[in-house]
Amino acid sequence: MTERKNGNGSNSQNNTRADSRPAAQGNRRSGQRPEGGARSQGPNVPNMNQRHTQGPGPRQGYGQGPAGQGRPPQGGARQPGYGPGAGGPPPRNGRPGYNQGPYGQPYGQGAPRGARRPQEPGRGPARPAGGYRPPAGRPPVQQPPRKKGKKRVMFAVEILALLVLAVGLFVFSKFTKLRHENVGDVVLNENIPTSEADLMKQYTNIVLYGVDSRDGNLTTDAHSDTIMIASINNKTKDVKLVSVYRDTYLDNTNGEYRKATECYYFGGPERSRNMLNKNLDLNIEDFVTVNFNAVVAVVDRLGGIELDITDDEVVYINDYSVENKQVTGVDYENLTQSGLQTVNGIQALAYCRIRYGGGDDFKRTERQRLVLSKIIEKVKNTDPLTLNGIIDDVLPEVATSLSTTEILSLATNAASYNFVDTTGFPFDQTPMTIPSRNDCVVPNNLANNVQQLHQWMFGSEDYTPSATVQEISNKIINETGVQ
Repeated sequence: MTERKNGNGSNSQNNTRADSRPAAQGNRRSGQRPEGGARSQGPNVPNMNQRHTQGPGPRQGYGQGPAGQGRPPQGGARQPGYGPGAGGPPPRNGRPGYNQGPYGQPYGQGAPRGARRPQEPGRGPARPAGGYRPPAGRPPVQQPPRKKGKKRVMFAVEILALLVLAVGLFVFSKFTKLRHENVGDVVLNENIPTSEADLMKQYTNIVLYGVDSRDGNLTTDAHSDTIMIASINNKTKDVKLVSVYRDTYLDNTNGEYRKATECYYFGGPERSRNMLNKNLDLNIEDFVTVNFNAVVAVVDRLGGIELDITDDEVVYINDYSVENKQVTGVDYENLTQSGLQTVNGIQALAYCRIRYGGGDDFKRTERQRLVLSKIIEKVKNTDPLTLNGIIDDVLPEVATSLSTTEILSLATNAASYNFVDTTGFPFDQTPMTIPSRNDCVVPNNLANNVQQLHQWMFGSEDYTPSATVQEISNKIINETGVQ
């Protein structure tokens, strides 16, 4: 054991480690050299303050150890202490020279490039010169290999995020053209039985309006020539369409009995939905409104639709096409024959507007449902480029209370929708002229018609209409005598 030097620079006892090292290595602490080596330093060494002495090696100044003399001979033992030349500073109390690094170099420089420390007893394996040497007995720290797969995953995630962002911006840019309307103060019939209200929650019910708008207004001062309810079974994706005849004599939400179409003109889609909910025991909150231009644009983008045209319908289609061109600015060609054929947008719109030649409004709503089903079936098999064109053309002509998220959800499931049935309401009715109301469609017992409607739409068995519907039904019977 070596005791540290005392205050006057002398040692309190000799270094006991000197004789414990192998003879081949010599004694670095005492300055002795192995037999056959160069002369060893005597005990009478120059004073440590002699800072400018130099050894015989190529390096100048003190701090010159054997590492500074270059590599030791091949297979030879490393020389301890300072170089063999005279004048070099002696070891201090058996330690390497002043400012001497572990490899014979001044601290901060490390061993010469390429030099390696020979393995010594009791020490770990030799390490490259200039590198970090961990404490004895501790294995060197190894860095884990870099995982290229992780980089690839991160790159893929970044690309996916960019694609999602691009799609989101694309969709946003499209839907900015759409006229979003607030749901408004929609009134639901609170008297609907709880069991029926729960059943209706399994369906998405949206009212579709087709308006005769000549000045671009979609939700104000427009006549709703088409009132159609789309009922979607959320589980099976089955879709049913029911047209409410525009001239149906009903409560206009305020106790005043008028044609159903007039609610839209005086109160827009908000009042019209409230009228349907009150008179038919429904829970409709959302709507979609389109005008003439939307129908023409969709059919033309799809390359037309196939319709079986009668002889009478050919005449009316050509007549209505003249006005359609004036409203939309789109040119047309007259039909020259009847039978199954492909019609363009102007001709399809004219077909939807026919209310003569038999059937009146009942037949007209049937034509409207047929055209809508033809459009949707063709859209389901249309390429993305064509769909993009339809969106660009149609969205500016549409107003809706549906949010962008709701529209995307409906569009995502479009391919799975199945049109299973269409009908008109009321099922049982009597056309008649009512003073100050002109020609109307009077339901034969509104309560019975509502019961049939719920069975047709939701599969309700033995549904009992609410007290509100019973009251309206009795009022119509008293005013018209139709029951």
